[in-house]
Amino acid sequence: MRCSLLLVPALSASVWAAPAFPKVAAALAPNVQAISDYFNLLASKVQQNRVAGSAPICDLSKLSLPAGAEALGQPSPGLYLKHVAIGRGTQNYTCDLSNSTAVPVANGAVATLFNASCVTSAFPDVSAMLTRASLHFDVADNAALQRLAPADLPVSGIHYFTDGTTPFFGLDTAQWQLGEGKFGKNASTTAPLTAAKGKKGEAAVPWLRLAAKGVNTGGLQEVYRLETVGGSPPATCKEMPASFEIQYSTQYWFYASS
Repeated sequence: MRCSLLLVPALSASVWAAPAFPKVAAALAPNVQAISDYFNLLASKVQQNRVAGSAPICDLSKLSLPAGAEALGQPSPGLYLKHVAIGRGTQNYTCDLSNSTAVPVANGAVATLFNASCVTSAFPDVSAMLTRASLHFDVADNAALQRLAPADLPVSGIHYFTDGTTPFFGLDTAQWQLGEGKFGKNASTTAPLTAAKGKKGEAAVPWLRLAAKGVNTGGLQEVYRLETVGGSPPATCKEMPASFEIQYSTQYWFYASS
């Protein structure tokens, strides 16, 4: 299958039940370097494809987990990579204001998922750079802007938590019906030292491997959270409110049974 996303033609030429999902709005990015790096890399790929004279092919079967994911282990036998999405949203936290030495406590996450299967399969380095660059475009509650800047990727799903330990992923949209379900943490590893920081210098949240809780639709069995950008809380609750959000972006790799 040939990629049909806008990016690839250029290459060839804390509420649990009902969260408000962030929608990307065009904005002037504060991190000019991240945007510059993305477009410079994209330009180099455009030139490479002009020389090759062929369009990139969307084939996830040859894609391997990126360096840094070794501690998470390989996907379980019999599973195949079904979908790659860039998640753009917030990691959510709470603070005990009655305790001066309290540390922030994780309180789930909310994100919109954007279809990055084709760009990741064809150019993993471009996809990783796009994941970094996308953090520096503001989010807004505007359904008309459900595209991931700066590459104009379409929405492929949603992500939120149904309780304090259960992430939910929904990949059923008007355009694609890829499945949905609940997951639990199976393995975790610290993000690489080279991982990009958040808008205010926040460290990247850990890389994760999630396993299905119960029976999910679409055969979805495992999810890897990779290439994380930002999302970590401050070390203490000093001068923080009772609840707060930290912007993050990441890649989610979805593995399914046949």
